[in-house]
Amino acid sequence: MGREKLVVVGNGMAGVRCVEEICALAPEKFEITIIGSEPHPNYNRILLSKVLQGDASMDDIILNSWQWYEEKGIRLITGQKVVRLDSERKTVATGSGRSIGYDRLILATGSTPFIPQLPGIGKPGVIAFRTMEDCRKMTETAANYRQAIVIGGGLLGLEAARGLLNLGMEVHVVHNASYLMNRQLDRIAADMLRKELEGQGMKFLFGRKTERVLGRKRAEGVQFADGSRQRADLIVMAVGIRPNVELGESGGIRVNRAFVVDDYMQTSEPDVYAIGECAEHDGIVYGLVAPLYEQGKVLARRLCGVETEPYRGSIPYAQLKISGVDVFSAGQIADGEEDIAYQVYDGVQRTYAKILAEGDRISGAILYGDTSDGSKLLQQLKRGAGIASAVRSISAGGGDRGEEAAASMPDAEIVCNCNGVSKAAIVRAVQAEGLKTVEAVKARTKASGSCGGCRPMVEAMLRLAASGAVEVAAETEPAACGCTELGPSRLKAAMEEAAFASRGQAMEALGWRTRDGCPTCRPALRYYLREDGHEAVIAYGVGGDVEQAAGIGLALEHSMRGLRLPGPVAIAVDTGAQGRGGLYVKELGLSRAPAGWEIYAGGNETIPVKQAQLLALEPSLGSAIDAIHACVVWYASSAYYGEPLWRWLERIGLIEVRERLLDPEARVDLLLEQPAGHPQSRIAIGAGSGDGYVEE
Repeated sequence: MGREKLVVVGNGMAGVRCVEEICALAPEKFEITIIGSEPHPNYNRILLSKVLQGDASMDDIILNSWQWYEEKGIRLITGQKVVRLDSERKTVATGSGRSIGYDRLILATGSTPFIPQLPGIGKPGVIAFRTMEDCRKMTETAANYRQAIVIGGGLLGLEAARGLLNLGMEVHVVHNASYLMNRQLDRIAADMLRKELEGQGMKFLFGRKTERVLGRKRAEGVQFADGSRQRADLIVMAVGIRPNVELGESGGIRVNRAFVVDDYMQTSEPDVYAIGECAEHDGIVYGLVAPLYEQGKVLARRLCGVETEPYRGSIPYAQLKISGVDVFSAGQIADGEEDIAYQVYDGVQRTYAKILAEGDRISGAILYGDTSDGSKLLQQLKRGAGIASAVRSISAGGGDRGEEAAASMPDAEIVCNCNGVSKAAIVRAVQAEGLKTVEAVKARTKASGSCGGCRPMVEAMLRLAASGAVEVAAETEPAACGCTELGPSRLKAAMEEAAFASRGQAMEALGWRTRDGCPTCRPALRYYLREDGHEAVIAYGVGGDVEQAAGIGLALEHSMRGLRLPGPVAIAVDTGAQGRGGLYVKELGLSRAPAGWEIYAGGNETIPVKQAQLLALEPSLGSAIDAIHACVVWYASSAYYGEPLWRWLERIGLIEVRERLLDPEARVDLLLEQPAGHPQSRIAIGAGSGDGYVEE
């Protein structure tokens, strides 16, 4: 059965994160094509401000290298924009005339900066701040000019302004509201922020409406509605974004502010989905990374046929990424619409905390100066926590309480909201692998790898974990049965480490709660004592030449006769290359293909039904049988008793299994290996290039 064609329009953070999830869940289900308008691999657009501020290089913010796409088998088309969608023929067309067909289509087209249509707006020296190219232009301009205006006093505008200051420019921020970040902060926090930024050299013009861009050949300044003017050599527009929804017209997709999607991210057209800044869910368009990732996870599970909760919306939150300034905002914060449940201002320590409530539930929060409680408050907002619980999480007194907050945080609490990384995951990674830097933690867990707002907490967690000052409970697994506390992995390890002479001796030594065990543990103990186990394989002919399929099945059974397995293994054989249904719901499948023989693994015909995934393509029948035999031997030696092959494959990882089986030396090692104490099975080594089968 051929793989479905999945096309992703957009090579940004939302679309590629969804593809990452798909590759983890079902790496062989789709033939994936990603089309991006920029000439780069996927990068972290949120951290462009860090590049502008000199805290990171362009290479530092690349999320997925060219090599990653190649390793995942993803076809990447860069520097091309999709200009037309034909949902009836299921094709998309690029501006260069390329037509690409799809079975499933993900629209992750993102957004573009909103540029007001002012007189003179098209002059050189007027740019937005959205892409790597914009960042490069701003850096080049700063090398030759000295005065800049940033229009927009929100998150993006302030981060751009801080970067231009670092580049040596004089910067005025023009904002049409009366205080900064008016969508995320109240006036108290905004005034604290303004004073801090003024101390860094930033200048502000509030309540100004820009009327025109001045200059003849290039921008030389702006004129405001009141007739006043401000000189500038560079004008950066940061007044908002506009979802890219042009494809809705040609594709017949319902569009409001963005592509309208349901709780599973599907648009009004079958097999067409949208995520990220171009998607509108329940009337809301999100421009933050965490909601984009949450949408991607739901869509990936939906496309892969994995049960998933629907997407129910996200709690908006923001953290300003300017060195020396800690600002956190989450939920609904507009004055006058909610009640103030808690408010503390410390002018000496320059800290501020405010919790807003709606009824008896927390509805919003603002932190300035000390944001160490931000992650905790965000989790409480998501849970709809009561006011008392939220207020208890805020401790007055100021100072750097990062490590204190990290130490008091529950193991399961999320530290990195963008990537869903918990305290326990960070601490375990640091202590198990000896991680020394935040960059190493990011590479291992993805914590702080997106917006970077959680980096101070990750740093605190790293210090505590590395020093041994904090510990988390070890990962646990359910007990194998009620007779023991041991889970399947610990039971297997204990039985293999000790040479127990009998089941009774093993039960006594391992602290069994019952004298004779139960129907669950008795077979497992007999298996580990090499007294029992499932017969090796049962093979079925499901298509093609029945006589030939039966002969191949007998050869497979014969090659592994005497091998005892932790679970039953059924193999389906199709010599007709017709893709019979039974081929994909057995533990292993062997099917003739134009280029040789395809091997499938991990199917299951009982609940939960699992479709087998393509494991390998072998040039000959003999080498295919060798590969299947090697896979079964590996399963016999490393699976827990009762662990089905599909679950073992998920635990080990399809890529890991594939790479080992495709390594000729590793395959021979497996063929020559038998689990200790098992009866020696016959070793099948294929004849090589032909379809004959030789047993040695």
